[in-house]
Amino acid sequence: MTCVLLPRLLLLLPLAAPATGIHHGPTSPLRYSRFLDPSNVMYLRWDFDLETEIITFDLQVRTTGWVGLGITNRYTNVGADLVVGGVLPDGTVYFSDQHLVDDETLHEDGSQDAELQLLKEDAVYTTMRFSRPFRSCDSHDGDITSDTIRVLGAYGLDDTVKLDRKRTFVKSIFLLQIVHPDDLDAPKISYIHDLEITDFLIPEDDTTYACTFLPLPIVKEKHHIYKFEPKLIYHNETMVHHILVYACGNASSLPTGISDCYGADPAFSLCSQVIVGWAVGGTSYQFPDDVGISIGTPLDPQWIRLEVHYSNFHNLPGVYDSSGIRVYFTPILRKYDMGVLQLGFFTFPIHFIPPGAESFMSYGLCETEKFEEMNGTPVPDIQVYGYLLHTHLAGRSLQAVQYRNGKQIKTICKDDAYDFNLQETRDLDKRVTIKMGDELLVECHYQTLDRTTLTFGGPSTINEMCLIFLFYYPRNNISSCMGYPDIIHVAHELGEEATDSMEGMMAMNNIEWNPEIIKKAEKACKEADQVVVIKTIDEMVMNQTGHIPDIIPTPRGPCLESIGGKVEPQDKTPAGFRAAPPIQSGCSSAFSLTILLLLQGTFSWLLISLQSAI
Repeated sequence: MTCVLLPRLLLLLPLAAPATGIHHGPTSPLRYSRFLDPSNVMYLRWDFDLETEIITFDLQVRTTGWVGLGITNRYTNVGADLVVGGVLPDGTVYFSDQHLVDDETLHEDGSQDAELQLLKEDAVYTTMRFSRPFRSCDSHDGDITSDTIRVLGAYGLDDTVKLDRKRTFVKSIFLLQIVHPDDLDAPKISYIHDLEITDFLIPEDDTTYACTFLPLPIVKEKHHIYKFEPKLIYHNETMVHHILVYACGNASSLPTGISDCYGADPAFSLCSQVIVGWAVGGTSYQFPDDVGISIGTPLDPQWIRLEVHYSNFHNLPGVYDSSGIRVYFTPILRKYDMGVLQLGFFTFPIHFIPPGAESFMSYGLCETEKFEEMNGTPVPDIQVYGYLLHTHLAGRSLQAVQYRNGKQIKTICKDDAYDFNLQETRDLDKRVTIKMGDELLVECHYQTLDRTTLTFGGPSTINEMCLIFLFYYPRNNISSCMGYPDIIHVAHELGEEATDSMEGMMAMNNIEWNPEIIKKAEKACKEADQVVVIKTIDEMVMNQTGHIPDIIPTPRGPCLESIGGKVEPQDKTPAGFRAAPPIQSGCSSAFSLTILLLLQGTFSWLLISLQSAI
């Protein structure tokens, strides 16, 4: 009973503590870190345990006032959760789990699901460390998932807890990063090779796709590329949207110079098998210890196409750039040769998204039954270990779903909170096996409430894409497998005449879009016959037809019952909730601390009483 009552007392009373604050809980270093603000005032470290589904945060802020950390969404901070703490001038610690009821005001949650581990202050910094479950049973707490998480950080200059926009920041972070770079082996022998565009004058256009063809490292025997990172010119980094490296077939006849990738000369769009890629928000990436990109054998590509997408929205003149990709390679071979499979909606010219859509889904189908015919040799099971998701500004979420023998078996990867400004290669927690004959479906969710005209698929940032790149082994010759609907069928379903695909797309401009018509268009696109386009590294193309299967949503897991405070019945989901992990000796460390502090207070009172008696 004592263990139940004491944490509630903890909410009502400040924590009596030494002048520097309070220390308890884990002392092990946390592996991951980011600054939350442009001025590097708020420094966040974190780590997590996938088995217990507990995450630990350590927030250090350059202030002697209060600090706060929580989770919000892309639209508003109202309703966001925020764990708040600080140290008063007399050394008293305050700490609680709260949520925003408006842009400035916080209310304490009925369920306190954050467990304090450390709270201290010195002349420069306030540091707060706490842990919380991935998913509590409190509806005010945001879930920690494998999606992009919008982390909310805030602080004050004193101990009056009130949000100020100047000191409130939101940063998109992939918190559940499975592999930390420090966990990977660094080869004892390694070399560097840069693939870059040199002194390229960025045109004064909104969007430019610049391509050039470059040789891979020349080696006398087999090597593996094991890591890559972007090379960005500091003043131009905001203008570079993405960089892709495509492997070329050794029989390809390649042009020289730099030109528009998708312009008048089709030769500059040759080579379509992505081997590495970087997009805005991403950083370096090192492959798992057992895989690498093979170079140096007769079967390996010798040349690549480097594609750099520039977004010069301010039409700045006279800007030169030398961006590219740096690759690290080694003669110490890995077990598997890796490849990249591009999935999604065939970008041009069929893809369209209506204006004013609260929600619009696009689907790209891949059927693998023809892979062996296209590959020329048997294709072993594909083992997927990582992925990269890509849409443009209207994209809200993506997922890749796997089917076998007509049944959905797995969601390979997803992000229900996609952020255009955070596109990075991510590792799967468990590798996924794709067998020949499986169907793979990419679903992209868009929102166009801020648009009054149709959005078409295309290369510009204001166009759209729906792509997922799967990183896998062992390598085969298939570069992409993407789909698009029969647009003539879609036009007819919307009451428009069309005899070919071009007329079908033009007919979309004739439609008066409203929510009912938008849903009708989405349904027509999904139910239409799908054209599946399979392409190899040697530019061989095969088309086949298929149909979009239904996606069965993945149920949310159980929430974690609060270890202190009140859990409202309506906060419990149909999945139920699980009890908090057992605590040694019947009380958590926070409870033990409370008992200790109360005992210290009792002892002090007794001591004073004895002194008075004397």
